[in-house]
Formats: sequence, structure tokens, C-alpha cells
Amino acid sequence: MLTHRAKLLIIGAVLTIALTATFLIEAPEATRSVDEVMENPDNLEGREIAIRGEVLDGSIDNLSYTFILHGESNQIKVDYRGASVSNGLDDNRTVYAEGVLTKIGQVWVFEAEVIKTSCPSKYEEDTGE
Repeated sequence: MLTHRAKLLIIGAVLTIALTATFLIEAPEATRSVDEVMENPDNLEGREIAIRGEVLDGSIDNLSYTFILHGESNQIKVDYRGASVSNGLDDNRTVYAEGVLTKIGQVWVFEAEVIKTSCPSKYEEDTGE
């Protein structure tokens, strides 16, 4: 049976290893806007990134599992076929997505693995009657 001192040394060693591992693990990359990604997409091709933007009105295609995400001046096609999608994917909704940027032919496509949508604001105008 371990003595009290031995138990404390083991716990201290485990905590030290955990703290060291925390410092060595890379921090996740910052979320980029659609405009930031499209400024120089070649540098991000094939990399796991996080992107945010707004779903272009009328662009959601549930048959091909794609939609267009836009920023101030650029847009990108998002393929969410294999993605985990939170409830609320809808037109004009702000979206956060994680995935890989690829070029298919001449078109940049963001192949999403995770898609999270913002909650609708309680202050938005109610269009229903």
C-alpha cells in the first residue's frame, strides 16, 4: 500500500505533466471571416480552419448539402454533407463553421465538419402574424 507521501508525489507528478502538456499543445487558430479567408485562399488550402459569415439568402440547397456563406465583399461555397449541424441553419443566419478549404476546379469550397448557428435575436422583427 502506498504511503501518504508517495500518493502526494504521484498526484504532483500527474499535475506537473498535465500542466506541461497544456503549454505544449498548440492553441486553436482564430476564427476567420469569409473576407479574410478569400483574401488569400491559397495559403489556407487543405488546412483545418474556422470561418464565420452569414448564409446568403436563398442559397441553402438541401439536395446537394451546400450553401453560400458571405462576408462584406466575398463569398464561399460551403459543403456541409458530412458536418454536424446545429439547429437553426437558415437564410441570413450568422454561422460558425470548422472544416477544410479546398479548390474544386476553379471554385473554392469550404468542406465543413461542424456548423454552429447563432440564436435568433429576441429583438428581431417578427414577420409572422
